Formats: sequence, structure tokens, C-alpha cells
Amino acid sequence: MRNFSAIFVFFFSPMVLNPVNAQPVTFERCAACHSGKDTTKDLGPSLVGIIGRKAGSREDFRYSRPLARSGVTWDERSLDAFLKSPDQFIPGTRMPFEGIVSDAERGDIIRYLKTLK
Repeated sequence: MRNFSAIFVFFFSPMVLNPVNAQPVTFERCAACHSGKDTTKDLGPSLVGIIGRKAGSREDFRYSRPLARSGVTWDERSLDAFLKSPDQFIPGTRMPFEGIVSDAERGDIIRYLKTLK
């Protein structure tokens, strides 16, 4: 029973962190294209300071017109909707991402994004 408890806590805790970089494991799919540092990767802009930032406003990345013209300011609600279904939230966005169905996984990512300042 003791081993089962340890396994349960490890796999089902609210946010499992990668021990190497302290990012939630769920953020790894974001990190394939986006940086958690203040540098832009080739495929996506840095996510540092995303909370409170106008969508499509970083100078060092070329955004799709629909995203840049969306008028969205990123907060928990807009990020949750975008992460759930990017194409539904901002039709025509170039982000090649199918979305995250799990409320818990989206929550983990948003909580992590709030730490990137």
C-alpha cells in the first residue's frame, strides 16, 4: 500500500514538474516551439510576460494577421480558450496545434506561464 501511495502522488499530483528545468511536464509540448526565456525560437515567440500582453505584439516575431489583429490581451480566460482550441478562439491563426482537452493540463500550463516574468 505504501508504494501505491507514492505512485499515486507522483502521477496524479496537481502539477508534475520536470526535474531538469522545473517546467510542468504538460508545458513540454509548448516548449517544442516556444521559449520560457526572453528569447524567441524559430517556430514561436517567447512566452515570457505573456500574461497582460496584447496578442501578436512582440517585435521579434512575425505573427499571423488574425492573431495580431485579434485585439486579445492574454489573461487566464483567453489563454484557457486559446489552449483548448486555437483555431476556434482565433480563426486563421498559424499555430499548428490541435489544442489541449484536459482542463487540468491547461491549468498547469497557465499557472506556469504566470511565473514567466
